[in-house]
Amino acid sequence: MPEATLRRQYSKECKEETVKLVLKGEKTCREIAEYLGIRDDQLHRWKKKYQQFGSSAFPGIGNLHDAQEAKIRQLETELRIVKEERAILKKAMAVFSRNPQ
Repeated sequence: MPEATLRRQYSKECKEETVKLVLKGEKTCREIAEYLGIRDDQLHRWKKKYQQFGSSAFPGIGNLHDAQEAKIRQLETELRIVKEERAILKKAMAVFSRNPQ
C-alpha cells in the first residue's frame, strides 16, 4: 500500500523571500527551486502571485486577497442558504396544499 504524501506548507515570509531571490535575477528559478527543494513550477506560481498582488499575495489558508473577494464569498454563502430554505418551503407548500379526499 503506497504511503500518503504530505503537502508541505510554506509561511508567507518564506514565499516572499524566495520570490525576492528570483526577482533579484542573480540565479534562475530552476536553480533556486533546486537549492530549496521545491518544484520550479511552484516557484513560478509564487512569483506570478507576488507580482499580481504584492505584499498581500500570500494571505494564508482560507484567507482572501481583498475585501471584495470576502464579500463575494459571504454573498455566495447567503445565496446557498436562501436556496435551501426556498426548497424546504416549496416542499412544505406541496404538503399543506394537498386536498384531503
